[in-house]
Amino acid sequence: MDSLAALMRKIDYQFDDIELLKLALTHRSKGAQNYERLEFLGDSILGFVVAELLYTKFPKLAEGKLSRMRSSLVRKETLAVVARDIGMSDYLILGEGELKSGGFNRDSILADTIESMIGALYLDADFETASRFIHTFFESLFAEISEESTFKDPKSKLQEAMQKQGMQLPNYKIVDTLGEQHDQQFTVQCSLVDLPVSSKATAHSRRSAEQKAAEQVLKLVNEKNGKFTA
Repeated sequence: MDSLAALMRKIDYQFDDIELLKLALTHRSKGAQNYERLEFLGDSILGFVVAELLYTKFPKLAEGKLSRMRSSLVRKETLAVVARDIGMSDYLILGEGELKSGGFNRDSILADTIESMIGALYLDADFETASRFIHTFFESLFAEISEESTFKDPKSKLQEAMQKQGMQLPNYKIVDTLGEQHDQQFTVQCSLVDLPVSSKATAHSRRSAEQKAAEQVLKLVNEKNGKFTA
């Protein structure tokens, strides 16, 4: 209870239903009663609040650019940053397997708990309370957004950089897979055909591993030749 009190102080909200707060912090590895339904609800609320903010802040931007901005703000990696700023990993309720595998620091779980917390705030209070949480803890991210932001993912940036130089597209290859079916880790190698540059990265999904490897390759190429930007 002391830890939950500390969390409520951090988010500046006192839950009337403490069990609802506990549910918002409970991963499915702990049992059937978990945060997944709250996450579903919170995801919708987050998407709406972010869309409204962007619509108001950028009255001249087209729908496509607004959509890319929203996607960047609500993606897993961004939500995990917000969760770490709050210190959510200290309050997660995980099953034994997730505890042993370091689930308290996994981006996907941290991101889920931000959405489940938003859903819980809505149910325990109202939409305004959930919206205030989003505005408070996403404030620095909102402040960084500008009309010039591209919000392209690393794979897209690397592909465009290669195309601008008239070079072949990067190759992605899974070089290792570890773990059980429900908790696998993929190691992917990204290699350039026209340059002696490659990098490996590991993540819990093939897509994430590819993005990480692409980001590292783009960084290596830019260190050698500053013209390689997308």
